[in-house]
Amino acid sequence: MQIISSRMLNQNINKAKKAALNSPVMITNRGKATHVLLSIGEYERIAGKQKSLLEHLGMPEAAEITFEPGKINNLLQRVDFT
Repeated sequence: MQIISSRMLNQNINKAKKAALNSPVMITNRGKATHVLLSIGEYERIAGKQKSLLEHLGMPEAAEITFEPGKINNLLQRVDFT
């Protein structure tokens, strides 16, 4: 694992991205590890196949639901503030 300061990262992001293709790059701020830069392939390997938020919120059974909302009458009404 290569270690790079956040200052060096800002000065040469392309070098850090190329290094991340070979192995994770640890990014430090004032000598303390704060982030890790990974290639997308390494990230997907570690994270595995996960459902997206949309897939988690989706309701496949919703295709069977019929929804016919009724007409709303008198939606706007005057308010007496006296």
